[in-house]
Amino acid sequence: MAMSSILNTDDIKKALDAFAVADSFDHKKFFEMVGLNAKSSDDVKKVFTVLDADNSGFIEEEELKFVLKGFAKDGRDLTDKETKAFLQAADKDGDGKIGVDEFTALVKE
Repeated sequence: MAMSSILNTDDIKKALDAFAVADSFDHKKFFEMVGLNAKSSDDVKKVFTVLDADNSGFIEEEELKFVLKGFAKDGRDLTDKETKAFLQAADKDGDGKIGVDEFTALVKE
């Protein structure tokens, strides 16, 4: 499933452009810019499924690094600092990965 079937392609491009510089990524602003925080829980879960590249049911730290590429192929990789901050914000149970409920809660914050 492509992100463009869930989110507006122009919104995705604007959000990726806004965070094109290393260490500028802010998940709250990004989710707002792409319109994800206004989507239904079902749509948020679909986005989670796209970002869960290995279909493990979790987004692990290694997958988080490539989260912007999940929205568009030309998205940049997150820096280690951004990846760790994103993981820390979402990983409420401290298991080192993000489950679908944790992701949904983060998006809806």
